[in-house]
Amino acid sequence: MIFTPSLQLVFLVFRGLGRRLCQMVVLGAGLAWPTLPAMAAPIFVLNSLSASVSVIDPVSWKEIKRIPTGKEPHHLYLAPDEKSLLIANALGDSLLFVDPKTAEVQRTVRGISDPYHLRFSPDMKWFVTAANRLNHVDIYRWDGSKLTLAKRLASGKTPSHIWIDSKSTTVYATMQDSDELVAIDLPSQTFKWRVSTGAMPADVFGTPDDNFLLIGLTGGDGVEVYDVSTGQAKLVKLIKTGQGAHAFRAAGDKRHVYVSNRVANTISKIDYLAMAVTDNYVAPGGPDCMELSADGRYIYVASRWAGKLTVIDTRTRAVVRQVKVGKSPHGVWTLDHAPRQ
Repeated sequence: MIFTPSLQLVFLVFRGLGRRLCQMVVLGAGLAWPTLPAMAAPIFVLNSLSASVSVIDPVSWKEIKRIPTGKEPHHLYLAPDEKSLLIANALGDSLLFVDPKTAEVQRTVRGISDPYHLRFSPDMKWFVTAANRLNHVDIYRWDGSKLTLAKRLASGKTPSHIWIDSKSTTVYATMQDSDELVAIDLPSQTFKWRVSTGAMPADVFGTPDDNFLLIGLTGGDGVEVYDVSTGQAKLVKLIKTGQGAHAFRAAGDKRHVYVSNRVANTISKIDYLAMAVTDNYVAPGGPDCMELSADGRYIYVASRWAGKLTVIDTRTRAVVRQVKVGKSPHGVWTLDHAPRQ
């Protein structure tokens, strides 16, 4: 049988020989194939000591791109309009804006002093950074595109991580080397209170009702729970998780949160209604920041000391793959993620 050119193309498409052919117009026949779904959103991994971000394809599980950044990128956060991913370059005193879908660089904002950790307020009016090496917290006004410094607050020794309550009224920040938790009134940019914590407090997570804060103790072996429902924080419990409790990631079910135990090489799942550990997972290589797949099944965790992105199946508790990235990987993020509470 002799095929015309247009029929040959149809034949090849139906044989599955080439994904891109399905998106082409069949020549001569005047038919258009429907556009296939877009590629899965990439996974971004910050390489703190390589001054770069690795872009991982979650289908092939290969690094498809490596983007140069400023010095020491540690954390990242999605802009309120969801059109830009902000990568904070602590030693570079800058923010790199990247398209969260295509990983294309959009712009660099300079003059942001030591942005180690960063967070937008839920009402999208404020942007807050913790200057880890310079011992201050900066509060910026955000107009949708431009940042304007409203107040710089001398905070304590080595401000580490930030949480902002759901009402956008209070900023909570940990002081890693002075072992403190501070609260800042956001509208007035003034301190509300300061309490002592356990050794080397790092990440802080607030429950959806704003009543409790969980603090990871990198210098200890667990998570402190503080009641902040009536004003100044009151320590109510220590949840033992593992040595070097560090970073949190909500499970997306409004009941559980994961914490990485960097020294113990584990991740613990905490029920924050019961304030108890419900599960544990082996996480090799110094687990640090985490992200969670949209269906909640897979944990993507930066293995800080191994230079890898590790993927853990929460159903089987097994490490299912590792991807080599740059030096000292830290922040991890993808657009296709589980809810943040």
